[in-house]
Amino acid sequence: MDFVLKSEPGAPLPIPPIDFRGELNDEQFAAVTAPPGPLLVLAGAGSGKTRTLTYRVAHLLSQGVRPHEILLLTFTNKAAREMLHRVQDLTGVEAHRFWGGTFHHIGHKILRIYGESIGLPRSFTILDAEEADSLLREAVEEKDKVFFKDKTHPRPGPLFEIISFARNTQRGLGETITRFYPQHEALAGLIGGFAAAYRERKRRQAVVDYDDLLEYWLELLRAAPDVAAYLQQRFRHALVDEYQDTNTLQAQIVDIVGAHHRVMAVGDDAQCIYSWRGANFENILTFPDRHPGTQIYRIETNYRSTPSILAFANGVLAAQPKGRHFDKELRPARPDHEKPYLVQTLDTREQASFVVQRIKGLVDEGRALADIAVLYRAHFHALDLQLELSRIGMPYVITSGVRFFEQAHIRDLVAMLRFTYNPSDAMAWQRIAVLLPRVGDRGAQRLHEAALAHARAHQQNLVDALASNEVLAKVPKESKDEWPRLVISLQQIAGTLRNEKPFKTVEIAIEGWYGDYLKGAYANYTSRLDDLKSLIGFASRFDDMQDLLAQIQLLNSETSDRQVDPDADALRLTTVHQAKGLEFGVVFILGLADGMFPLRRAIEADDLDEERRLFYVAVTRAKDELYLCYPKVNAKGGPATLLSPSRFLTEVSEELHQPLRLRRSWGW
Repeated sequence: MDFVLKSEPGAPLPIPPIDFRGELNDEQFAAVTAPPGPLLVLAGAGSGKTRTLTYRVAHLLSQGVRPHEILLLTFTNKAAREMLHRVQDLTGVEAHRFWGGTFHHIGHKILRIYGESIGLPRSFTILDAEEADSLLREAVEEKDKVFFKDKTHPRPGPLFEIISFARNTQRGLGETITRFYPQHEALAGLIGGFAAAYRERKRRQAVVDYDDLLEYWLELLRAAPDVAAYLQQRFRHALVDEYQDTNTLQAQIVDIVGAHHRVMAVGDDAQCIYSWRGANFENILTFPDRHPGTQIYRIETNYRSTPSILAFANGVLAAQPKGRHFDKELRPARPDHEKPYLVQTLDTREQASFVVQRIKGLVDEGRALADIAVLYRAHFHALDLQLELSRIGMPYVITSGVRFFEQAHIRDLVAMLRFTYNPSDAMAWQRIAVLLPRVGDRGAQRLHEAALAHARAHQQNLVDALASNEVLAKVPKESKDEWPRLVISLQQIAGTLRNEKPFKTVEIAIEGWYGDYLKGAYANYTSRLDDLKSLIGFASRFDDMQDLLAQIQLLNSETSDRQVDPDADALRLTTVHQAKGLEFGVVFILGLADGMFPLRRAIEADDLDEERRLFYVAVTRAKDELYLCYPKVNAKGGPATLLSPSRFLTEVSEELHQPLRLRRSWGW
């Protein structure tokens, strides 16, 4: 086979002279000008990683390497475009002359040319997420017509996520389900058969999904050694950005394409926080083992944060388990400022009040709201803060999703509470009913009308009327098995309204039909269940359901009336995961108590390394001021429980932070 990707000029391109020595610090210069070979660049937070990669490409061009001989792999197309446009500005070489982009983008280009070597026709098409879910549904129903009728079974979307996770991590489905999706452990054998049937359907239709672009690329490299040899020769230099985020598939692709060992892997093991997305921490740790002779370059000068914040961040790094990380120490390039503040509050409501009051002070001092961020480990940790911000009308943007009460699973559960409290609430009923198979808006309306007619005719409560034969006759056959369980759950919820506090009603609602529905509806069942359980604590503040529901609806109305332009001057609220790569003048970290950050389930599983890395990422987002907030009491309904400070705080020397003591009059 004649391997030609595209016609390229043979001579190196002339580029303008670049003062690498003058434009880079010593650490960056050493990495940028390193001789060819396996290179691992450990780029600490705020150290100029993108600048280093950009100048590395420019340096290779200055050494006579041609653009098409450089392979640049990133995790977003935006990152690739930004980097290559910087190269173009620096060297004058057009971005389109490089092979740069995401793993999936490059995999698609290569499979389009060489896929026939492994039986993949050049005319293959790529399924979008909705189409992939639909094809998987067809494959499942062909093998088991009743699988999706059980609401505790994963729906097509979550089922696809489970299979996808196993494919990207190259774990067996059984191991994947047991470890990451234990609610479906009994289904492991069935799901393996569904995955095989789905794969066969794609083959017959000559279609691929997103994951196939990686799996087939790796298969091509292994099954067609002549193709692999050509690509190894063609791409004389491979550069990989954010290497700590690679999954097993991606690392193996890099190892084969870069078999000549002219690979520069750039990343930070201390910022590997995406194992839930398939990232494998071992990839960066074992890179030197898989590429003998690897030279390690550390870029540790931080241009973002003050020395005091960096000293605290280094304290977090020092607490990592020995032998499970690369040694590094961030060094400051800025003048010093205040030490990070440790703020102990009574509970999460006082925590929210403190944060709002301090933000007001920062604004009075001239700080823009958009330069302030509040970070948290899980969505529900920001519930009280969202309530307080809505109450005072302070504009805020949630960069990691929608506001708490706007989340689908929260709205579902609230609809169940609304309907049982007021069965005439047709809109609440409609939101519940359409969760059933084959029930649409019109079907939900017919069911409500039938129940209302039966209730009037028999002087019966409308919730009880749902159990009548007249209503059951109008239920689609696909939902008839599920219908009695839904009705029983609604009756149980309604039965608590007179004699129980609202928090007990919320508990009953979570434990009933909707809790089972949640298992099948979402792959991230455990985190959504945590959100729902946080409603128990919120409900414990109210003595009757009327006040609880009124408060929720008023909050929803207020927040929907205050849609904030993402580019406006507004406070940023975000999970730590979504904050990676961002920076802010002032950062507040909420919920620094054991069980909240780190999460309870991480403590119980003795899996704290990634939680600690998340804390490090959170700390290093701050440029000027850092507030570490710790609530002493947690009220989830029933008796309040005392919380312990996060072990990530106690691991760091007390000399590296300062207490900020609150007065109840909001001084400090």
